[in-house]
Amino acid sequence: MSGRRSAGVLLYRRPRGGPPEVLLVHMGGPFWARRERGAWSLPKGEYEAGEDPMATALREFREELGRPLPLGPDRLLALAPVHQPGGKTVLVWAGEGDLEVGTVHSNTFELEWPPGSGRRASFPEVDRAAWFPITEAAEKLVRGQVGALEELAARLSAQGAGSGQPG
Repeated sequence: MSGRRSAGVLLYRRPRGGPPEVLLVHMGGPFWARRERGAWSLPKGEYEAGEDPMATALREFREELGRPLPLGPDRLLALAPVHQPGGKTVLVWAGEGDLEVGTVHSNTFELEWPPGSGRRASFPEVDRAAWFPITEAAEKLVRGQVGALEELAARLSAQGAGSGQPG
């Protein structure tokens, strides 16, 4: 295992009359440009030993979406860490809130493009964000992060069962 670690936030909302939705970001750059399935992520980023993972999650949310998380960190619930196939462990916090995502103002990264050309180009880390019902999000999300969705869905279902709704 590589020991790489990331931290992120899984923001969700409960629209009236509809299923819960989660906020995902589409990865930027030429590799992901024409992909949908497995090309979305929760807003997250790597942190180093000694860094506060929650502070990283909040910073990455702001950097990838261009605006702060619409709720305080005291309203976030820690989910079980998820392990991506490449060996990265992702710490995830979930929180209920809403955010307009019509435009995203993400940080950028540089990459040699086209490969082997010697030219460097700048690309947004995230090129768009959208709200998805949890079942649809599971199809779009990178495989290694689906466990966070499953845990959130189970917790929300348990809350619904306590209120007489189907669980």
